[in-house]
Amino acid sequence: MSGEIAAQPLTPAAFAPFGDVLQVVGLPDRIINQGLCGRYHDLARIDTGGGRAGISLFSAEPRRLPYRLEMLERHPLGSQAFLPMSLHPFLVIVAPDDSGVPGRPVAFVTTPGQGINLHRGTWHGVLTPLHAPGLFAVVDRIGTEANLEEHWLATPFIITARP
Repeated sequence: MSGEIAAQPLTPAAFAPFGDVLQVVGLPDRIINQGLCGRYHDLARIDTGGGRAGISLFSAEPRRLPYRLEMLERHPLGSQAFLPMSLHPFLVIVAPDDSGVPGRPVAFVTTPGQGINLHRGTWHGVLTPLHAPGLFAVVDRIGTEANLEEHWLATPFIITARP
């Protein structure tokens, strides 16, 4: 399994098998703070699998398209949410599970202001900002158990921009 994969725009429907798209769309669920703030409520299922939820900051080096995908990872014990701290798009690579190894990957490019929450056990590429600064708030499971599996691809995929 190898080849070229064109990154597509990130939409909730296309991403649903892998996780949640975090974005502000439409009217807020609630108006709070003396009517000056719209709350878009409970947009992702944070799954800590018995651990606790933690917030970390990640500072990742920007990458460029075409991008060489050599490894996918997953977190079997909990979800992982990535919230960009700038208004730049980033690359999201996910893959279905195929009997304990990643299937053929799918790539998405976010629009400014979108974040993601990966469901527990979802195969995904590493954090891949496309612009500096690659600063993200990450909400995921904190615990003592091993919560990372890596799978190195025999033949890398090349992720390109959609024509």
